[in-house]
Amino acid sequence: MTAPDFEDLLRELTPQVLGTLVRRYGQFEGCEDAVQEAVLAATVQWPAEGVPGSPRGWLVTVASRRYVDQLRSDHARREREAATAAAEVVPEEVPDRDDTLLLLFLCCHPTLTAASQTALTLRAVGGLTTAEIARAFLVPEATMAARISRAKQRIRAAGRTFGPPEGAEREERLRVVLQVLYLIFNEGYTASSGELLHRPDLAREAIRLTRAVHAQLPQDGEVSGLLALMLLTHARWEARTTADGGLVPLDEQDRARWDAAMLEEGMGLVKASLAGPRLGPYLLQAAIAATHADAPTAADTDWRQVHALYLVLERLAPNPMVTLNRAIALAEVEGPRVGLTVLASLDEDPRLAGHHRLLSVRAHLLEKAGDAVGAYDHYRRAARATDSLAERRFLEARAGRVRPAASG
Repeated sequence: MTAPDFEDLLRELTPQVLGTLVRRYGQFEGCEDAVQEAVLAATVQWPAEGVPGSPRGWLVTVASRRYVDQLRSDHARREREAATAAAEVVPEEVPDRDDTLLLLFLCCHPTLTAASQTALTLRAVGGLTTAEIARAFLVPEATMAARISRAKQRIRAAGRTFGPPEGAEREERLRVVLQVLYLIFNEGYTASSGELLHRPDLAREAIRLTRAVHAQLPQDGEVSGLLALMLLTHARWEARTTADGGLVPLDEQDRARWDAAMLEEGMGLVKASLAGPRLGPYLLQAAIAATHADAPTAADTDWRQVHALYLVLERLAPNPMVTLNRAIALAEVEGPRVGLTVLASLDEDPRLAGHHRLLSVRAHLLEKAGDAVGAYDHYRRAARATDSLAERRFLEARAGRVRPAASG
């Protein structure tokens, strides 16, 4: 087994082992430390001695020993090397149960802020280091370490046992879990700031974690919808940029570069889930993405269907971004002036005040309507409003494209 294979196996097993220990001992922080030591021992021993027959059981055994040592032993014994602790491991029998979903429920505890939920999920379930998470969100490592530490302290202070939430609480907690995974994916697909347009490693991690949830809840339409949405969206990532990192909008992308396997999987999930009893926001967004994916060229896009789906989504989950996207679809169906009328309804919404997305969409529709002066002004304002350098360059280029007409 190669080094990358070891890393993939350990990344897959770590949240399962942590979930097992937290379920058993009920103490998040100490269990996480013990699991990290067990993983460290595995990285030392497995390449030399081979992967044990039950790698999950091996990790649970070593991590359990380390956790018990932390409770019972003095400071010197606690600092004993993990490799020594694991010297004669006989893997214990571990129930064939994946606790990843329960661990996600814990990381998305309602006492935590969205930022803390996201950071703790990436740390405990995703297996990313604090430094990696800090780099992903462009904050100092010390800041991210403090955020994660506070999150653990809040969970400990809440005094909740590690068990599956039930009834209405379960539905609410699952909604938060999906929202956190969606936020992680969005930050990976379109970075909110920095030089790179996207962080594919972060998007892939969100997909991996959502797959883990889907494996346990395969009949849940919203879980399937979110996974499908991620797959159908991420399938386009290689076609989204030029060789020098410039942004390529959807209607100009080379669709031959889209990932066919991802598209097929995502489309299959959408078709199966749409036959279910309930439509949810993620499934509707996935259906919209599937409509785009189903078009051989941008000109073949069924914009009437896209607009109809956004209408349903807008009624089900009102949100200014949904209305913004509906305006784009409506403009394709009935013309840019009609789309601009819909945008006007968003001008007083404080959630979008000065947002570069609203400014850039208005610029695009003004350009299509022949208002070069208005388009130039809004492209420039949108460029100043975004923290993403890739988006800024794209918007500045668009402004430059309409400038001669605006000047004339």
